[in-house]
Amino acid sequence: MDIRKVFGANVRVYRLAAGLSQEAVAVRMGVDRAYVSAIERGLQNVTLLTIWQLAESLHVRPADLLAEPVQ
Repeated sequence: MDIRKVFGANVRVYRLAAGLSQEAVAVRMGVDRAYVSAIERGLQNVTLLTIWQLAESLHVRPADLLAEPVQ
């Protein structure tokens, strides 16, 4: 499984659970909304700093964003 797709799907799940828009997450991170969209679609290869910023923005552990779904 492509880790970018797993990561993006997890970001989306936690973002929606928090009741946040992509724009709201982008503002918290100081990036463009399109960047958050690309992350959620698994198109962006993110850095460790981005993983940390997303986790902080969504109030989750960085490891939560990397966890593969149980099958």
